[in-house]
Amino acid sequence: MASEPHQHNAATQARVDSWIWAVRLFKTRSAAAAACRGGHVRVNGTTVKPAHTVHPGDEVRIRSGGIERIVIVERIITKRVGAPIAAQCLIDRSPPPPPREVLAAMPRRDRGSGRPTKRERRETDRLLGRDGR
Repeated sequence: MASEPHQHNAATQARVDSWIWAVRLFKTRSAAAAACRGGHVRVNGTTVKPAHTVHPGDEVRIRSGGIERIVIVERIITKRVGAPIAAQCLIDRSPPPPPREVLAAMPRRDRGSGRPTKRERRETDRLLGRDGR
């Protein structure tokens, strides 16, 4: 009987790093935790640590690989499950990915050309919509 409150608690909340790994937004749990520590995961607009709890109805925003994923927590799971079951645990509100033409037109630096100058970095940020304004 002592485990009943724990089971009830696990069904209504979970660690954010565990949940985003379980619903297959990250390949490993350590990658999910590293993204949280790096400030790439937000819950309801607030940057969170890996141990932050998520509840059904929370909005989770993840920035990974230059793409932002926006998902709503539908159901709490803590164990990694198959893709069809994981898809039922979230509502994906992510914007559609940019067309291939836009991705192909993005400037790329030649390998070994060194770090970008401040001017080049600002131009790249402006192009990617990260100008901070």
